[in-house]
Parts: sequence; C-alpha cells; structure tokens
Amino acid sequence: MDSTQINHYMEIALSEAAKAAESGEVPVGALIVRDNQIIAKAHNQIEMLNDSTSHAEILVIKEASKKLNNWRLNGCTLVCTLEPCTMCLGAIKQSRISTIVFGAKDPRFGACGSLYDLAKNPSNGSVPEIFSDVMAEDCKKLMQEFFRKIRN
Repeated sequence: MDSTQINHYMEIALSEAAKAAESGEVPVGALIVRDNQIIAKAHNQIEMLNDSTSHAEILVIKEASKKLNNWRLNGCTLVCTLEPCTMCLGAIKQSRISTIVFGAKDPRFGACGSLYDLAKNPSNGSVPEIFSDVMAEDCKKLMQEFFRKIRN
C-alpha cells in the first residue's frame, strides 16, 4: 500500500471518527482493508451501546470477521485515527491482523509505542507491522475539538 492509498484510507477513518463525534462519542474511527478493498468500517460506540469495549477497533474487527466468515484476519490492515489501547491491541494481535496504520499517538493509553510497546512483543501473539503518524495533525485536531466542546 503506497502513501496515497494510506492517506485515502485514513480520510475514511477520519470520516468514521467524525460520525462518532456527532453522536457524542470520543472521535475514533477505524477500517479494515485487504487487497485494497475495504472490508469493514466502524467508529466508537461506547456511550451508545453502554459498553466499554465498543472501541472502533473492536467493532471493526468483529464486522470484518463476520463478513469474511473467519476470525483470522491475516493479510488485513487496520487503519485507525488513534493509536490502539492495550485492549484493542490484544484483539488486533489475536485476530492476526498483519498491519496497523494509525494517526495520532495516545500518550495516556497507547500500546504501540507511546505508553506501552506491546505490538512488537512476539510472546503475546502475532507481531503486526506498524505505521504511525499518518495524517496525525488531522486526527489530533478532531480529538482536540471534541474535548474542547465538551469541556466548555
């Protein structure tokens, strides 16, 4: 996947994140791609579903697994606007996603190098390839605007 394609997919993830913000959710969006085809898209739905595990990454993994009729997502790329947390990274590794592309780093909860660096640990599952800081400023701006609105 070249940088033009990666940016295109991140724009779609940002669109999903904007949907989350519109419904009062922390604006995180994600999608799963295989062979340059979007398999699934999702955004945070924690508040809507009253479920702390309804992060965009978890929801998109469930949807992709359902569509592919397989829990193993080898050869898939997960594109997400925010660095995955430990819970989401665990699901990513268990589902054997090959590549993670994320936008903004998450110094509070990030598990791909910001707070923890669990993605590269082979003892806890597969080791996905990681691309960070993709359209990071756009991803950060969406988060900052969301939190500015709810604090005012």
